[in-house]
Amino acid sequence: QVTLVESGGDSAQAGESLRLACLFSGPDFTDYAMAWFRQNPGKQREGVSAISWTGESTYYADSVEGRFTVSRDNAKNMIYLQMNRLLPQDRVRYFCAAAAYGRRWRGMPPDQYDYWGQGTQVTVSS
Repeated sequence: QVTLVESGGDSAQAGESLRLACLFSGPDFTDYAMAWFRQNPGKQREGVSAISWTGESTYYADSVEGRFTVSRDNAKNMIYLQMNRLLPQDRVRYFCAAAAYGRRWRGMPPDQYDYWGQGTQVTVSS
């Protein structure tokens, strides 16, 4: 059984930075591609960034390209999302997700991700 727990959500001013973290509990962390999603209430979940099993390949939504950086530490079963130059529209709930080997994870379609965390809230004020 896999569980994901996010942390690091906080309040920030526009232009500031936050770092989110996600702890993966369960077997075979390196068998999973990982991703960050975000969602406003009543709206569809949006893929923010994804990272391959080894961390060699990363993908970003256009809205965060150049501002956010995803990384993983396979020794600690952790992934991170460094968010720089925050914008008011980054103010949403962020979720960590895991896609098992063989899933079509690169484009971050939510239905290709098998496990989800409960999310962590980011608030950005202008």
